[in-house]
Amino acid sequence: RPGIVHRLDKDTSGLLVVAKGDRAHKRLARQFADHGRTGVLEREYVALVWGAPRTDSGTVDAMIGRSSQDRQKQAIVKAGGREAVTHWRVLERFYLPERRESAAAMKSATGPEAIASLVACRLETGRTHQIRVHMAHIGHPLVGDPTYGTGFRTKVNRLPEEVATAVTEFPRQALHAGLLAFAHPATGEVMRFRSPIPADMEGLIEMFRRLRD
Repeated sequence: RPGIVHRLDKDTSGLLVVAKGDRAHKRLARQFADHGRTGVLEREYVALVWGAPRTDSGTVDAMIGRSSQDRQKQAIVKAGGREAVTHWRVLERFYLPERRESAAAMKSATGPEAIASLVACRLETGRTHQIRVHMAHIGHPLVGDPTYGTGFRTKVNRLPEEVATAVTEFPRQALHAGLLAFAHPATGEVMRFRSPIPADMEGLIEMFRRLRD
C-alpha cells in the first residue's frame, strides 16, 4: 500500500509508520529492511503470554517459513526459511491464588507456576507472525492468539471465573507495538515514539494482576 513502511499483524495494536512521499518511503524502507543492524531502528512489543519463562530474559533464534501443514500459518523450520531473531524479557509474572494451586506445585523447589506473564519483545528481524511463532515455539503462546495459541485453551479452566470470562471474550492476540525508533528520512534525527497499551489489553492485564488479591 502506498506510504505504509511496515506492517502489523491483523488485530495487533500499536505504532505504524506512514511515509508522506516517495523519497521518504524509500529511505524509511531501507532502515526497516536493515532491521537496525547498522542503524538506530528499534521495535519493541508488549505481549501477554501463557506461562512464564524460567529466566528473566532470553533470545529465540529460529528460522521461520510457511507451515507445511497449514499454508495460512508460519512455522519454525530447519531449512528453507528466513532468519528470525527475537529478544525477550519478562516484565511481570502472574500467579494463581494459592488456594487453587496444586500441592505439588506449592511444594516445588521453584515455587508455584506462573499462569501467565507480560513480556517485552525486541525484534532483530521482521518476519510474518514472528513474535507469535517464536513465543509459541518456547512454550509461551500469546493469550488470545487464534492461530498459534489454541493448544493452551485448557489454561483458561484454571482461572477464576471472572478472569476466564475476560480471556475468552478478548477478541484478538494480546500483542501491542509499544516502541518505535528510527532516523528521520530527511534530517537523520533519531525519532522515538511510544504508544501506551490500549484499554482492551490493559484491562485484560489488570485482571491477571488481581489474581492474588
